Amino acid sequence: MIKIAVSGKGGVGKTTVASSLVKLLARSHKNVYAVDADPDACLATAVGIPYEDVCNLKPLVEMKDLIDEKSSGGGAFFALNPNVDDILNEYSIPIGNIKFLRMGGIKQGGTACYCRENSFLHALMSSLLFDKESAVILDMGAGIEHLTRGTARSVDIMLVVVEPSRNSINTALLVEKLAEELGILTVKFIGNKVRNEKEKEFIQKHLGGNRIIGFIPFDDDIWESSMESGPTAELGGALLKSMNEIHENLLREVD
Repeated sequence: MIKIAVSGKGGVGKTTVASSLVKLLARSHKNVYAVDADPDACLATAVGIPYEDVCNLKPLVEMKDLIDEKSSGGGAFFALNPNVDDILNEYSIPIGNIKFLRMGGIKQGGTACYCRENSFLHALMSSLLFDKESAVILDMGAGIEHLTRGTARSVDIMLVVVEPSRNSINTALLVEKLAEELGILTVKFIGNKVRNEKEKEFIQKHLGGNRIIGFIPFDDDIWESSMESGPTAELGGALLKSMNEIHENLLREVD
């Protein structure tokens, strides 16, 4: 099975890529987990889950009672590796053979201690990534804070989505550096919103060689759908063609 983390600067089309991969993997894999680890939480509607259902799904990090239960009762001591296997079924939204999980953000230090919440999320990530029977897509946002050195080793590929701009390139290189520091052995780039050969060459110049796994042309339908509150554009046309090629390249990388 395949475990893919998708990252990139905000607005580059990361969720479009992640949701397209979820749909393609659902055609060939028995179970696919779509995990939204991005605070913007757009992945659910992109894979076809109604917005109202997503609003009713609390981020896992905010489920205090559940976290206390899984972390030995909420006292001064807590389990560093709580048993979270049952969470994957009970607290996900199913759509066909896809299960959606909303993670919520890793909490930062301050007046309160968030050790229990962070331990819970890391245990959940480990449970997902070490599951040999399922494909997993992690929509990470620009950061990869949900991954630790332990869980990162189970990610097969870190995909970084980039558009033809200097800021996007800089973010992509930073994510690549962070991923390598965590022990992710394979980092690949996808060039998105590419309008012409000049923009393609710009991305190749900065991220060239065999590090680029595919390009996706700019699509007016996708751009227009990004301004709406409903699902993103359907997987078809140039997007489907490009994503099919990327999907096949990813499977070859894992094999």
